[in-house]
Amino acid sequence: MELPKLNDQQLQRLLAVSLLLIVVLIIGLVLVMPVVSKGLELSDTKNSLAFRLQQYQKILAKKDSVVASMASIKDQHDVQGYFNSQETDALASAAMQEFIKKSIVDAGGQLSSTQAIPVSTKDDFSRITIRVRMTGDSEVLRAVLYKIETSTPLIIVDQIDIRPMRGQRNPMTRQIDPSNQLNVNFQAVSFMRKQANEQ
Repeated sequence: MELPKLNDQQLQRLLAVSLLLIVVLIIGLVLVMPVVSKGLELSDTKNSLAFRLQQYQKILAKKDSVVASMASIKDQHDVQGYFNSQETDALASAAMQEFIKKSIVDAGGQLSSTQAIPVSTKDDFSRITIRVRMTGDSEVLRAVLYKIETSTPLIIVDQIDIRPMRGQRNPMTRQIDPSNQLNVNFQAVSFMRKQANEQ
């Protein structure tokens, strides 16, 4: 079967219609493709935001249990007495000095001096520090350190410096007898929560 022959006029019409269809198709692709692409991008963004929203909702659902856990931990710290409960920094420092003095005397040592260092505050806590100088033998030092580090409220020994004391000269031999006594310097640190009127 033969195809009908097209005259020039019909051929030109067919060519014009074909060109028109190609132009419409190109314009359609130029206009439609960005819209479709943007739609896909917005769909991905929506899905991502929906996923994040679900995650945040899960976190918020746990908020009450986390707050309750934090309150429980705070109550445990209060019960365990880790923090100094005095009303002021000065009272806390005085109580700590008295405790350390008693610990040294009870262990058989000798307190040379105590000096309060200015209180430093960070976040909601005050750091109470005293500088201590004492003398005693190694057993005295062990007993004092044990008593301090097992105390309530918690006291931390910091920057300890231990030096042997020079012995005394023996009048008969004119030699210096060795001494088992030690000069000990250290800092004792305790913490307390800032009072409501200080905040």
